[in-house]
Amino acid sequence: MHTKTIAQLSQGLKDKEFSSVEITQHYLDRINKSDLNAFITVTDELAMQQAQAADDKIASGNGGILTGIPYAHKDIFCTKGVKTSAGSKMLDNFISPYDATVSHNLNQADLVMLGKANMDEFAMGSSNENSFYGEVKNPWNKNKIPGGSSGGSAAAVAGGLSCFATGTDTGGSIRQPASLCGITGLKPTYGRISRYGMIAYASSLDQAGPMTKTAEDAAIVLNAMAGFDEKDSTSAEQDVPDYTANLNDSIKGLTIGLPKEFFSEGLDDAVATEVMNAVKEFESMGATVKEISLPNSAYAIPTYYIVAPCECSSNLSRLDGVRYGYRCNDPKDLEDLYLRSRSEGFGAEVKRRIMIGAYALSAGYYDAYYLKAQKTRHLISDDFKKAFKEVDVIMGPVSPTTAFDLGSVKDSVSMYLADIYTLSANLAGLPGMSIPAGFSNKLPVGLQLIGNYWSESKLLNIAHQFQQQTDWHTKTPEEG
Repeated sequence: MHTKTIAQLSQGLKDKEFSSVEITQHYLDRINKSDLNAFITVTDELAMQQAQAADDKIASGNGGILTGIPYAHKDIFCTKGVKTSAGSKMLDNFISPYDATVSHNLNQADLVMLGKANMDEFAMGSSNENSFYGEVKNPWNKNKIPGGSSGGSAAAVAGGLSCFATGTDTGGSIRQPASLCGITGLKPTYGRISRYGMIAYASSLDQAGPMTKTAEDAAIVLNAMAGFDEKDSTSAEQDVPDYTANLNDSIKGLTIGLPKEFFSEGLDDAVATEVMNAVKEFESMGATVKEISLPNSAYAIPTYYIVAPCECSSNLSRLDGVRYGYRCNDPKDLEDLYLRSRSEGFGAEVKRRIMIGAYALSAGYYDAYYLKAQKTRHLISDDFKKAFKEVDVIMGPVSPTTAFDLGSVKDSVSMYLADIYTLSANLAGLPGMSIPAGFSNKLPVGLQLIGNYWSESKLLNIAHQFQQQTDWHTKTPEEG
């Protein structure tokens, strides 16, 4: 049952082949036996209540396509009455008094929340080794990382612990773990999905999205997640199309752009081979390929690691031990309260980024660092605008390597390089996807698709057509 897609489970529920209660119990049993550490909180009782309510709704003839489907919710989305920790010690005791808009939208679709998925602390990391709740393991090889920060979400879907999961992508945190775990992950255009109630890391970069088995499933979930939200000032007032409507359109005549900068030094040869094999598959389907250049993409990492830490230092300043979250024991005075609460409550990587951000925003350095990074960000965005005058979609690798060993990367800069191909899309606010495209040494390789603004339907169509011709997305860790 856990190998079925959303579309298959939805049809099975409609045809009375099984109930939501049965599906939910099946997933909960698998979670209980799992050693992947993919969940921070498992909401057994709530899930069974939601499943029963979903079955009642289906029986009355009022069920929708997502009614009764179980999912894992990244623990960065506020969920009323349920712990929302963002993978941190700082929020280990935080029970949200309200629902994030994404949580509300998924509740309205009558979905069943199995629990809150593990993640890098405050979404800062590329390996899911920065969680206060311990590292997540890759279902394909438990000695490998699942990617981050949405590693728990990716591992839950790939490991058959959830039908789909929510994720967030600030610099690749949906696409990179999707690639390393062999699932489909979509980061929509910035502003497509509300950020209200999503604990902020870098406000101008964060974007929520679905992590699923297939592009068809991603389209189904995006229909429920997307939309304008007046509670979020960064939410785009754009109509939400039916993302499933054009999945079966032909891609004959599609022009694919391959950035030469994405295939240079640093890319693993085996990963490059699988990516190019996938591109050849698109050519056999009628697409044409054109080499393009994104000359400023080389500056994506230094630009991102100025902009994001600056924004995180501002966003996390509210966590001071006073109003909510972790509070140190027996503070001597207010300064001691601030100092020890934050020192004890934040992990090493989070503190590192707060300090970088505070430094870059300080008097005398703002112009030299933050302002210059924002100017470079515009140059990166302009490269994409120029490219999309010539091509319909940009393709390339998601990650320079397959999943690496847990604990093998000791320095932060090497870890930051894992996001070299994904960061540019966030800086430009563009939609991007990762879809399974092959294997290297028995580990998944993802193909990245980057589209123009608001082209999620096109990306999903392209991904779906590829998945109609290949079976990489059907492979599971249980097959070895």
